[in-house]
Amino acid sequence: MRHMVSGAVSRPLSDAPALGSSLGLRKRYVLRLLRTRFEPRIEEILNRLGQVAEDLGLDVFAVGGFVRDLLLNKQNLDLDIVVEGDGIAFAAEYARRFDCRIRTHRKFGTAVLIFPDQFKIDVASARTEYYLEPGALPTVEHAPIKLDLYRRDFTINTLAIALNGSHFGELYDFFGAQRDLQGKAIRVLHNLSFVEDPTRVFRAIRFEQRLGFRMGAHTEQLLRSAVRMGFLDKIGGQRVFNELVLIFKEENPLPAVLRMADLDLLEYLHPDLLLKNRVKKLFASARQAIDWHRLLFTGESCRHWLVYFLCLLADLNDRAVDSLCQRLSIAPRLQHIFTVEREAVHRATNLIFWRRMHAVPPRPSEIYGWFQPLSIEVLLYAMARSGNEQVQRCLSSYFTHLRDLESQLSGSDLKQLGISPGPLYKEVFQRLLSARLDGELVTRQDELDFVRKHYL
Repeated sequence: MRHMVSGAVSRPLSDAPALGSSLGLRKRYVLRLLRTRFEPRIEEILNRLGQVAEDLGLDVFAVGGFVRDLLLNKQNLDLDIVVEGDGIAFAAEYARRFDCRIRTHRKFGTAVLIFPDQFKIDVASARTEYYLEPGALPTVEHAPIKLDLYRRDFTINTLAIALNGSHFGELYDFFGAQRDLQGKAIRVLHNLSFVEDPTRVFRAIRFEQRLGFRMGAHTEQLLRSAVRMGFLDKIGGQRVFNELVLIFKEENPLPAVLRMADLDLLEYLHPDLLLKNRVKKLFASARQAIDWHRLLFTGESCRHWLVYFLCLLADLNDRAVDSLCQRLSIAPRLQHIFTVEREAVHRATNLIFWRRMHAVPPRPSEIYGWFQPLSIEVLLYAMARSGNEQVQRCLSSYFTHLRDLESQLSGSDLKQLGISPGPLYKEVFQRLLSARLDGELVTRQDELDFVRKHYL
């Protein structure tokens, strides 16, 4: 198969007929796209990469999503460079000339160029991969650019722009990528694609939704066959989870989740994982909660994908969630969120609802005690999940006011009052904070008087 692929004739864009729209453009138009879509610095970097390659007697190409999105008029600064030759040596020479740091991965012949402003470029040696068995990690060999592109997941990701000298700006399309970009189609390059790397199942769905494309009929048939024949079971759970995280990092992951349900992938993750209407509505509520939190301008980071992932698990019981975490080899810190914190916020919101039904509203110190140990993502999930106004008010109060309150006294103040440092300090500060949260203490003097009354 590799011999057949390498024997075909390469086809630079400058020799290709125009296909209409912004696709099938000749070299001068590719150059125009580079100049209009990016600041001058990017073209300067690309030219320098070509200069270094020329001096070393190598051929170098920009590949992957950067090229695909350039033709789709989408912004993408994830710059991937492929070198026909020693990619690490090429990167080291570029770093020497242009004041970059370099991080290398010799096992795979790859390197990362890190510029002073932290802009990064991935550099790889052109290589081919083959799989000794389905789902295994690939065996790697050096190869020409065409074989390197043939190992890609989908045709739309097989474009390459030459960066060398007079060839700068030539677009190479060996596998019909321009046709599929124009037709908005996701296609694999060969029939064993999903067998060799079953994680491509999830990438196909992600690209469909991100780009507004659709899998070709034959590609979808191959995907369904791979799922039905159990090839996903041959890859590690962590690799599957990593692909899911990428899906949930999309701006709106619900269409991809619906597509996973259509392709029977949710059942693969867990037999009880069903996409009921309530869960679909929960995704919309989660987006509202995320937008609300963003407008608070707290400056704190929030892993939006985690909120959405919690929504997907909303109808699973605790045992099923724990089983899913084990199936996907989820890291302990995330397991804690999906299990312990999730259970805790369910208990808290249920208690708030029960208290309201019995006309016993929770004190601010109780709200703080319930929510303070939990991550932001779990709290936003709870806000999305609860249709109860009282629960949402409690969560809003915690986010906007309660969590920022703290005692006005310090350990030095307690020491000056005659209290010896020790475990008692923790109790004192906890009681001071609770009293402040409940409005019983307002000023610093109030807190001093409280300590004198209860501890001296």
